[in-house]
Amino acid sequence: MPHSVTPEPTPGGDSSRTISQATMDPESPDIPMADAPSPAEAETTKVNLEELFNDEDSDAEFGSSAPLIKSEEEPSQPEPIKITSKSTYSDPEIMRAFYQRLFPFRYLFQWLNHSAVPSNDFAHREFAFTLPNDAYLRYQSFPTADMLRRQCIQMLPSRFEIGPVYSTNPRDRKTLRKASAFRPLAKELVFDIDMTDYDDIRTCCTGASICHKCWAFITMAIKVVDVALREDFGFKHIMWVYSGRRGAHAWVCDKRAREMDDAKRRAIAGYLELLKGGDQGGKRVNVRRPLHPHLDRSLNILKEHFQSTILAEQDPWAEDKSAHLLNLLPDPTLRSALQKKWDSSPSRPSASKWSDIDNVAKSGALSKTSRDLLEAKQDIVLEYTYPRLDAEVSKKLNHLLKSPFVVHPGTGRVCVPIDTRKVEQFDPLGVPTVTQLLTEIDEWEDDESEKKVQDWEKTSLKPYVDYFRGFVAGLLKEEKEKSGIKREREENGEAMEF
Repeated sequence: MPHSVTPEPTPGGDSSRTISQATMDPESPDIPMADAPSPAEAETTKVNLEELFNDEDSDAEFGSSAPLIKSEEEPSQPEPIKITSKSTYSDPEIMRAFYQRLFPFRYLFQWLNHSAVPSNDFAHREFAFTLPNDAYLRYQSFPTADMLRRQCIQMLPSRFEIGPVYSTNPRDRKTLRKASAFRPLAKELVFDIDMTDYDDIRTCCTGASICHKCWAFITMAIKVVDVALREDFGFKHIMWVYSGRRGAHAWVCDKRAREMDDAKRRAIAGYLELLKGGDQGGKRVNVRRPLHPHLDRSLNILKEHFQSTILAEQDPWAEDKSAHLLNLLPDPTLRSALQKKWDSSPSRPSASKWSDIDNVAKSGALSKTSRDLLEAKQDIVLEYTYPRLDAEVSKKLNHLLKSPFVVHPGTGRVCVPIDTRKVEQFDPLGVPTVTQLLTEIDEWEDDESEKKVQDWEKTSLKPYVDYFRGFVAGLLKEEKEKSGIKREREENGEAMEF
């Protein structure tokens, strides 16, 4: 999705700029602007952070990353938010309540820190905030989850993005004598799928709009890319996240993926790229035969979707729209016969026209081999179903990508994880909005006989946070096991190399 930004470190000077009151499309590419304020500058707000801050989202499994100071005057139960028909998703009181009561900062910290104990994996991580006036603050960093939470409550970003772990604290980059001392070290391998890249083949919606019919393109893409990352590259910790409006992001969190340099990232992105050229009507799939095992497996995954989504629901060659289909067929004799048949029946649906290809070929209207026709049909299936990735997002270690669980400012929907075990059931239009979640909290009736229930557990956000929590637990378990093995080898002298 165009939420990503490629930062260009400027430790020797500040070429950043701030755009205030800009009219930016939430889905448009972000613009590098002002640096993050220093901690001293951040404290010059009129908001009393200690009164706003509480630790009710802490959890026994993943404890707080730092001790908290709580004001004696802090209310034990926040006041209900008055949501009216005039309320917008980005209203300050709504965003403040969201960050106070719903955003899973503890699990986000554990996910990015790879340990229950604060480390540079989190402290040297870059965050970028989009503020309510559309100013964009780069090179933010936080030692703990609590500090990130406080900053969000104070500044009320409409969203924030996650960048790489740097060689030093991003806030200190200008104090370094050498610019080369500030460099990105690690970041998850990420992938971005945006529905607008399917506008030349989807017929139900265009632009930022989506519906259940065209969401099937994202479902297909997730299935194909996820299995390739697991089976062809051996990655295990892959989290897919709904972008909040019209697409999905993948975060590959294995340590081996995080430590990849740009060359390796480009190689994997290139491996998954297939469609070439623009959408001017030319052939966009040209692959060698026999098919690579990845493409052969992808075809098997996509064939069913081609029948149900492309032919039945999208109907891309209905009425007078069959010219592109004819251009994709290499046999001139077959093309001529099909053109004649379809001209006489202009209202013929796409499913019938697809069947006509084989039927007319069997009648003798074929100058090339049946093998040529089969391969041409395979290429057509791939062109209409294969994932369309924004490859540039994946190629650079220093790209930023929108954080999971932020609120999409255009739709109000939370950017929730997608459980790939139930990817077919994921409904982007059923993802809760921030105002819906806050209403659910206020409608909850506490049972004093039961243990204290956290606010997110009172809402329809619960299954998504639970999924994220389990994902993080699995990642931390492996990180802990591998660090234990490494320590054991070092103690035994196995890793001593000079």
